[in-house]
Formats: sequence, C-alpha cells, structure tokens
Amino acid sequence: MRSLSRRALLFVVLIAASRSTSSLVTIPLTKLERTGSYLQGSPYADRARASFLKTRTAGGSTTVPASNLAYVQYTTSVGVGSPATYYNLVVDTGSSNTFVGVPTGQHVNVTYGGGFFTGVEYSDTVTLAPDFVIAKQSIGDALQYANFVGVDGIIGVGPVDLTKGTLSPDKNTLIPTIMSNALKQGLIQKQILGVLFAPATTYNDTTITYGGIDHALYTGEITYTPVTETHPAGRYWGINVTESTYGTHTVIPQSTAGIVDTGTTLILLADDFFAVYLGAIPGAYVDNNAGLIVIPPSSVADMQPLNFKIGDTVFSMDTAAQLIPLDQNTAWGGQAGVQYGVVGHLGADSGEGLDFIIGQKFMEKYYAVFDADSNRVGFGNTEHTFSTYSP
Repeated sequence: MRSLSRRALLFVVLIAASRSTSSLVTIPLTKLERTGSYLQGSPYADRARASFLKTRTAGGSTTVPASNLAYVQYTTSVGVGSPATYYNLVVDTGSSNTFVGVPTGQHVNVTYGGGFFTGVEYSDTVTLAPDFVIAKQSIGDALQYANFVGVDGIIGVGPVDLTKGTLSPDKNTLIPTIMSNALKQGLIQKQILGVLFAPATTYNDTTITYGGIDHALYTGEITYTPVTETHPAGRYWGINVTESTYGTHTVIPQSTAGIVDTGTTLILLADDFFAVYLGAIPGAYVDNNAGLIVIPPSSVADMQPLNFKIGDTVFSMDTAAQLIPLDQNTAWGGQAGVQYGVVGHLGADSGEGLDFIIGQKFMEKYYAVFDADSNRVGFGNTEHTFSTYSP
C-alpha cells in the first residue's frame, strides 16, 4: 500500500446495493466528544451547504464560500490498505465520493457546501468491519483540502450519479462506490443503508447498517416514500413532504420537495416556511451571533409539535426535539441560559426545488433508511421518538 501523509483524507462513497434480506453489517457510529464552542457556526455552515446542494453541477467543482465543518458530530471508523490504517469519517448522504494505493491516472476534485478536496484517485483495500473488507476500491489521496476540522474525511452515502464530473480527464466516468463494490464481491445483497443517530443528550445506540435494515433498531413498520422527481432535490436522497404544521399553523401548505441529509445538523426550512414557524412562537427571534432561533422561556411551555406529513404518515418533532439542551449552549457558541431551537432557515424562499432539509436532529428521533434498490427513503420509530421535554 502507498504510505499516506498526514494531509491525506479518506472520503468514502457509500451507496447501498443489493437484492435480498441477508448479509447486512451494523457498525457503531461515534459521536465526537469535544470541549469549547465546537458547534459554533453550524447554522451558517448548514445554509452554505444548502445553497451549494441547490446549485451543484455535474462537474462537481463549483467554487463556493467555505465554512467550518468542525460541528459534524457522527463518524465511523474505516480502514485503508493492508494492514489497515483507520480513519474517522463523517457519514454524509449528500455526497458520494471516496477520499488513498495504486494510481489510476485520474485526478479527483469534489466541492462541498463547506469545504473541498482535490487529489489523485487510487485503488486500495477498504475495511468497514473485520469481516467486511472490500478489495480494489477506488478511493483518493487528498493533496489539497479545506475545512474538515477534527475529522479525517467524509463517508458519502449519496447517489452514485453525484460522482459524475469529479474525475479528470474522464469527466463522464462514475466512480464505483463502496456499496456497489461490496455487492459485486458478495459482501452485501441489498442496496439499503440504515442509519440511527442517538439524541444529543446520549452517546448510545448510534449505528450505521450496510446492506439492509436492522430490525432491532426500530419499532413498528418502516414508512417509505419514493425519491422525488423534482430537481434538484431528486439528485440526492430527496423526498416530498405533503404538508407540515406547527400546532394550528400550516408551515408547508402543499407537496414540496426537499432532501434527507445526514451531513446537515439542523432542520432547515425555506425562508417563507420558516417565517410561519417563527411567527407561531410568541417572542421567538433569530440570534444572528449564534445563527439559531431563540425561544423565550414564557413560550417554551406552550410549544406545539412540528409535524411533517410524508406520504400518509405524520412524523412529529415534539418540544424536546425542537430544542437544544441548555447545557450545550457553550458548544453552539450561544449564551448561557438562553433557549435555542434546532429549526433554521435555508436562506431562500420556497419554489426552487429544494425547499427543506431534514437533517441530523430529525434523524435523532427516527430510524432512517436509504433504499437504492427501490429508489425510496424510509423512516421508523425508535425508543427516542416519543421523548419529553424537561428544562
């Protein structure tokens, strides 16, 4: 294996792929434990990412303002080479590239909403678990990169088409993903990825499942909805929300396309939708320093569920799910004793084909399934779905 410099990042592209219900691997995720204001800037990074996802071209090399990615909280350990060197990679459904081996003669360049990497594409062994080792995986050695703080790279679990245009000179070539290679090598049998994020108040039960869904991680049935045909949301894990309400207020009045994105921390709504939500909470306002919504203490007790209707099923974010725990204010760069919320605005009004992002804070309440076989996204209840607020 080619030895790696300290500058090398591993960016892993994962798209689940297969045709049956066996051969799945569940791997724990790690929630990064840090001190200080490590989440500060997260809302602005989320909005920069949202803007990029809307305007991203097939070339994948658009230049956008970079934002600090130190806020990303969930990583998985991935080994590269033989013997393996392990790296902590962020789980990201909004990208699909692996970033280390045998040169392929290709250069790779990928831009994210909050950073970029450019380097040389290689082929090497990738280890996701002791019995889940993928041979001859196309990955990359990052020669230049920006704004991936505290992590070693990204594990991209978005659609494989997002890799188009990232190679040079063969810009029309798709880069084989880890999951497609795992399928080809008989390691998995399904194009399905299951994700469980634990709530911010706990570090337990945070996992990713390759090749299927782990029935022990959710209760009841999984509700599925097809990937939207609306552009640009349909290029990602995009879905339609048929309606969203906050109490008696209609936040999203009709079927609207957006995306489910593990790489976005908050829940983001188009600015006109967010204005309805903000106006429905007496005294609520946006703190421009923290970039977060502030909810006055007098309004917290009367907060209503924020509901998203997906298909015929309503998924509800109760009061606890809409609030940032007070003991995390320092991490977010906020003021002590101020109640902040997890719902933010996209930075543009609705009607652009990507009008909301269901981010990590939603997936801390529900088990998420990304099914490439059937081109659909699913959600299921977990033990964290029906939480209660306690100040």
